[in-house]
Amino acid sequence: MDAEIIPFPLARELDPERSTAQREISQILERAIDALPEPFRVVLVARLVEEMSIEQTAELLAIRQETVKTRLHRARKLLRDHMEREVGPMFTDLFPFDGKRCERMADAVIARLRGG
Repeated sequence: MDAEIIPFPLARELDPERSTAQREISQILERAIDALPEPFRVVLVARLVEEMSIEQTAELLAIRQETVKTRLHRARKLLRDHMEREVGPMFTDLFPFDGKRCERMADAVIARLRGG
């Protein structure tokens, strides 16, 4: 009797470039989290990694719930800013806007503006 391998529906093979890029982004994110000021990092980890509630986090750290919310908000902003500085420049190379691609895009925009 021959066995048939049925792939798991959500399983997808990643190409080596995508796997490398994901690892690289994960490392950038880890470094960004490590670089957060401790009060922000502790709240971020408690809330997002440990999946603690605002109430649980406040109790654990002996701070007000409003303080937990504020620190989480600031931690996320710092992470966003850090990721934008680290990863943002890569988008320029990822989606070059020149040559035929630029010309095609500009023609499409102008045609739409003219109603065509």
